[in-house]
Order: sequence, then structure tokens, then C-alpha cells
Amino acid sequence: MTFLSHRARSVLGTLGKMAVSLILLLTALWGALALWYQLSGGMAAQAIGALLWGALGVASIALWWTRGDARVLLPYAAGFILLLVWWSLIAPKQQRVWADDVARNVTGTVKGSTVTLDNVRNFDWRSDDDYTVKWEQRSYDLDELRTVDTALSYWTGPYIAHTLISFGFADGRFLTFSIEIRKEKGESFSAIGGFFKHFEMSLIAADERDILRVRTNARGEDMHLYRVMMPKAAMRSLFLAYLDEAQALKAQPQFYNTLTANCTTIVFEMVRRIVPGLPLDYRLMASGYLDRYLFDVQGLVPGQTFQQLRDGGHVTARARAANDDADFSHAIRRGMPGYDDAGFPALQMPKQ
Repeated sequence: MTFLSHRARSVLGTLGKMAVSLILLLTALWGALALWYQLSGGMAAQAIGALLWGALGVASIALWWTRGDARVLLPYAAGFILLLVWWSLIAPKQQRVWADDVARNVTGTVKGSTVTLDNVRNFDWRSDDDYTVKWEQRSYDLDELRTVDTALSYWTGPYIAHTLISFGFADGRFLTFSIEIRKEKGESFSAIGGFFKHFEMSLIAADERDILRVRTNARGEDMHLYRVMMPKAAMRSLFLAYLDEAQALKAQPQFYNTLTANCTTIVFEMVRRIVPGLPLDYRLMASGYLDRYLFDVQGLVPGQTFQQLRDGGHVTARARAANDDADFSHAIRRGMPGYDDAGFPALQMPKQ
């Protein structure tokens, strides 16, 4: 009995050391990445800071196993507390040298049923780095709001897609909202960086010939478009929710977060306030499967199988064929389930 008791204590002690070591390892990794992405002074300072912190974590683990005295962990614990204090003081900024396509966030005002938006993006993209910059002021009548569509743009395999929401109006126009990272000039997206306050958040409102076409035609992404079935009051509420988000970003910038504050989760939270009871689901994280989630909660066009909706909404080839078509939005929707039912007129372009 004494032997068993001693052995049990030994096993428990080893398990305890392993648990503490795992905590040390994870916090060391987190701290190294935090320093790499946020330490000022350039890449050399970031690399040195990350390596020194990682070395402190590894040394603390080694001392913990060789000496078995919790006091050897005090320097690491003190350092981690200072690291957390420093981390909490890192705040998002409005003013940086932003990339052209996210240089402005949309803002808007509402008067009656008329919404006037400033900074609507309408770039003419010839390639991802060759484009004509154009920001516009536009007005929309919410009483004329007819449809809501969800676009999923696949850029890194089947698991992850960028989510965009397009609103269609009775005059044939479409306006798309997109939550994006707010890149600085020369930056590119990093999923890991998105966990470490590396990007502010941007809310873009854009013409579809800009924001959908750049993904399919300039960046080579694969896109599916779906008609979302919502009552008119819910469509209106969602549009206004985007304006509230725009106002919040204007008042206080926010960080983009790969897991908790991204192009899908923020939209889901807005919709959930309008349509209570929507279930949480892993597909909100694996956004490439968001279309299947919408199908399962009966949010897409009824009377068709999921595969029919997916095939009919596969707009990549149509978008590339309509590259020079002034009526781009309608061209990509021909064949999409639910499009003909909306009764849109062809968009009449003004004479030059």
C-alpha cells in the first residue's frame, strides 16, 4: 500500500510538471509571436525579442524539470505579467499609410428611407496591382431594397472563404459590404498575424464590378453567390447594421481577429441580432462551408438541393466572361437560383 501510494504521488507529480511545462510552452510561443508581430524597431528587433522570450521559456521549463522548485518560474511569471501589460496597451489606429483599396472606410447618413454613403469604392481593376482609384458618394432608397446575396470567395482551398454581402435594389443596382483587414502599403494577409493585433479592421462598401470582379478576375479566386431568403424588414435592418458598424469604426478603430472578429463572425453577429436563435456552428469558423450552414438553417432559395444551389451560384466563369460588361452584376447572376424571381431590370448605364 505504501509502495502504491508513493507511485501514485510520483505519477501525479510528473503529470503536474507536464501540465506546467505545457502552459509554459504555450505562453512562450504566444509571447514570441506577439513580440514578432508587435515589437517596434523593425524585423531585427522583432526577431531578437521573439528569440529571447522563447529562450526564457525553454530555460524555465528546463529548470523546472531539473530543480523541481516552483521559485525558478518566478522570473518567467514576472516577465509574462509585464508582457500582458504591454499587450493591453497596444491600441488600433486610424492613421497609417494604408493600401489604396482600404484607404477609406465607408460612412453613411440616413434621412427617412434614403441612405447616403460616402467612400463607396468603385475601382477599375486591370490586375491586382494595376487599377484606377475611384471613391464615390452614392444614395440608396431602402424602400426599394429587394434582395440580399452572400458571396463566398475561395482563396486558400475549400475550408476558408471570404464572405461578402450584396444588397440589390429595384433600380438594378447592387451594393456590396465586406469586412476586411486594413492593410498598410506593402502588407499582405497573414492568418497568424490576425491573432496578434497585426491588422486593423476595414469596412468596405463597393460596386460589385469592383469588389467581386477583383477577386475572380484579378486575384484568381473562385466564387459562389447565393440568394439569401430574408423578409424585407430584416434586409433593411441588416443594411442599417452595417451602417452602425461603420459608425462604430469611425468613432473607434478595431483590430481584425482571425478567429473572433472576421468577415464571417461579425456578419453572423449582426444577423443573429435580427434573426434570434441562429445556432452557433463550426462552419462559422470554417467559412468555406458557410453556404451549407445557410442551407441547413433554410436561409437559401427553397425547392432546390444544395448542389443545385451551389452549381447555379458558381459565378467564376460568368464573372470572367463579363469582365468588360458594364452590366456585370446581372451578367454573373444569370442562372443563379432566385435571380429571375427578383424581377430586376437591366441596369441602365448613363450616356457618356
